[in-house]
Amino acid sequence: MLRHLVSIDDLSLAEIRDLFAHADRFSADPRGFADTCRGMIAASLFFEPSTRTRLSFESAMLRLGGGVITAAELASSSATKGESLADTVRVVGGTYADVIVLRHPSEGAARLAELYSPIPVINAGDGSHEHPTQTLCDLYNLHVERGHIEGLDVVLAGDLKYSRTVHSFAYALARFGANIVCVPQTGFEMPEYVVQRMREEFGVEPVRADARRLGSLASQSDAVYLTPQKPHQLSLFTDARGWEVENVDAVYMTRPQTERFEAEDRPVDNYLRLEKRSMAAESLRDAVVMHPLPRRDEISSEIDSDPRSIYFKQAARGVPIRMAILAMLMGKIEAGAGERVPAKDSHPVHVGPNPCPNPTCISRTEPRHVTPRFTLAARSPMRAHCAYCSRELRFRFVGCSTTRHFHEPDSTALRKVRPDHLVFLSDAAAAEALAFEPAAGVRAASECPDSEVARG
Repeated sequence: MLRHLVSIDDLSLAEIRDLFAHADRFSADPRGFADTCRGMIAASLFFEPSTRTRLSFESAMLRLGGGVITAAELASSSATKGESLADTVRVVGGTYADVIVLRHPSEGAARLAELYSPIPVINAGDGSHEHPTQTLCDLYNLHVERGHIEGLDVVLAGDLKYSRTVHSFAYALARFGANIVCVPQTGFEMPEYVVQRMREEFGVEPVRADARRLGSLASQSDAVYLTPQKPHQLSLFTDARGWEVENVDAVYMTRPQTERFEAEDRPVDNYLRLEKRSMAAESLRDAVVMHPLPRRDEISSEIDSDPRSIYFKQAARGVPIRMAILAMLMGKIEAGAGERVPAKDSHPVHVGPNPCPNPTCISRTEPRHVTPRFTLAARSPMRAHCAYCSRELRFRFVGCSTTRHFHEPDSTALRKVRPDHLVFLSDAAAAEALAFEPAAGVRAASECPDSEVARG
């Protein structure tokens, strides 16, 4: 069966654990598996610059005995001639290659590629959305260094707003039952859509964290504690100082993702920094220091020799885990003993404009070639996400394309409407423009409080 790796959610926990076991074997003898994928070809389609991810994938494929073809950066591809991503993956997936490794600046690009590719697609980073193979590498490092992931306390520090690595890592940590301490650079907090998803899927309730034991690392940040393990305790927690952070197992530092900054983002001054002084905090005594690299000034070179600093080991371990990913998706090894994550149903937006609010979603950056799609998050009140970039859709009313009536999002009548008949409407004027009429009991937009008019 054709498999893709677009999100970390595409893998079950059993599959992830088996990938770790295979990576252990590949790591122990990296030259001993040169017949695993002999005669097979990986296509590296990198529409953004990359060093570690691209080279580690190419090294992994070569160590498995396969070959590599590369299209690096937009300037050297047919995208500059106006070719759509959908057409590119159909061409490359024809006879050029057996697997596609894709990096793209638009969120949801890998999900789009999955729809059109006849061969496995691996997401090597799509905008600020997800980076599942880096997440597998990060999880694998925790597995190697700590022997387990469940129950660990992991600090995520720096740019939590734009770091796709952090977003994928946070979802995966929650699935494994680890606790997360968010220590963001001011103004670059974890996006609400990421926290909302963790709340819905893992029962996570964010609370303020008392991070004084983290010392200078958290001295200028409002720390937040996220845990899927203590929801009842947190619901009764009333200490104004926040949930006390004690001993930490890992600190995951990130650089400012300046290439993704939006117009309103100001240059970052006094960015969070790990150095000898900050690593002297009592709660960090046994914490390993991780970083997806490249780094700038957020980790001082003076702690490179600290045995707790594993970021170079972390990069090296990217090869065996990516060997395992490639071999699994090309059917050369098995993982999970048949335990699979069911695919989420997505539906095309047939009527009306694209309701996705994200300007860098692939449905916005390639509007001539991409049909907007959505997934349903809840029926009452109606909530939906973009199927490509995962952002929550913004709408004031929801219509039915069969009855041509529109309803309030909390209307019980919407429970009976088929997903492919739903129409998301920004306001009453948009409904009228599409020839929809209000259902019985729907208030006019002028009667609604301002807070209700902006949905999403």
